[in-house]
Amino acid sequence: MNADAIDWQMELIANASEEEQRRLIWGMSPIDVLRFDAKFENWAHRNQFPPSGDGWRTWLMMAGRGFGKTRAGAEWIHSLANSRRGVRIALVGATLHEARAIMVEGVSGLLRVAKLRGETLSWEPSLGRLRWRNGSEAQIFSGENPDGLRGPEHDFAWADELAKWAQPEAAWDNLQMGLRRGTRPRALITTTPRSMRLLETIRDDRWTVATNGRTDENINLDERYLDVMTATYGGTRLGRQELEGELITDVEGSLWPRELIERCRLVRPERFDRIVVGVDPPAGVGEGCDACGIVVAGRLDERLYVLSDETCQGLSPEGWARRVAAAVERWDADLVVAEANNGGAMVKSVLDAANVGVRVRLVHASLGKVARAEPIALRFESGRAFLTGRFPQLEDEMSGMVAGGQYPPGRSPDRADAMVWAMTELSPTRSGIPRVRRL
Repeated sequence: MNADAIDWQMELIANASEEEQRRLIWGMSPIDVLRFDAKFENWAHRNQFPPSGDGWRTWLMMAGRGFGKTRAGAEWIHSLANSRRGVRIALVGATLHEARAIMVEGVSGLLRVAKLRGETLSWEPSLGRLRWRNGSEAQIFSGENPDGLRGPEHDFAWADELAKWAQPEAAWDNLQMGLRRGTRPRALITTTPRSMRLLETIRDDRWTVATNGRTDENINLDERYLDVMTATYGGTRLGRQELEGELITDVEGSLWPRELIERCRLVRPERFDRIVVGVDPPAGVGEGCDACGIVVAGRLDERLYVLSDETCQGLSPEGWARRVAAAVERWDADLVVAEANNGGAMVKSVLDAANVGVRVRLVHASLGKVARAEPIALRFESGRAFLTGRFPQLEDEMSGMVAGGQYPPGRSPDRADAMVWAMTELSPTRSGIPRVRRL
């Protein structure tokens, strides 16, 4: 089958049902299957393709392990090297060994990509230099030797696993200074994210286009591996970072640093002295409004526990009130404590109409959200408050609260505020713990 026939058949497969796709592939000859598989464009994820347009200088691909970052990088570089004669490319790995073993010689590296396309490259390991037939060249460098990048000029660069570089800022700066050859020099960063200032700076730069990807998007990975990884690390900070490709940052001065959050996880006790539902009602109605924070907390022997995050968004007052009632019934709570700053009478009436089945206590916030949260954060820090599971969105809000400060503009920690109201209700009333003022 010739190349045009392969392209035609690929279009058929792309528009076919899953069953029809299997039938079409099974009907191909072994050679055609290999040709079909060798063409990256036939099966790549959308985020493995370079951004469109001319208004970017850096393509930042932050993705989970096994997503296909290396293959995407090798395909992009190979395409650029063949785009014209004499292209000069920098291949920067965490170490020279990794640059060679992964970016050039690896199972998804440049030599492999060229071979799949029926091409042969000239590789000189002793010089760390790769050559294409049209005179384009790529040179390997390492993020642990920034001075090696001082001087050479390049049309393009591929920076792999930047989050692992020993001297990331200096190496990146020198790479950028040398990325000045040709009419439109560009760089690709392929990395599993890690909390670091440089990645945040690059991500937020106006000339950067950032794409993401999850481990489970790679159809070539064994399903059992994905099941084990998801069951073991799903919802954890490590899982969100290493499997989902999410850049999770620690806010300086956070009331709940990520390390503290991870330290405060416990298995849920079998019984509780009390269970309450905290509610932070939204100020408006609709998808664009704040969420209705609904968090269930329990107390056992003076220790407090977050049991569930039932927060919802975009519902009518009657809708979120029903969610509160369902949480009360599911957890056998004995009280609902709800903030009344935004329409106290309305909050009481919709909760009563939803027949929550327990007493509703309205509380008025005389302090800001962060100030109210500080005593509860101290309970976590002193080993008197815990999380009985993984609550990614709630934990993001907790970590975003800064001691003595304000929550970031444009964002509202509705989940965290609901948690604080519930835990404040369960806390002994003593100096340093805010009193709940009844209306």
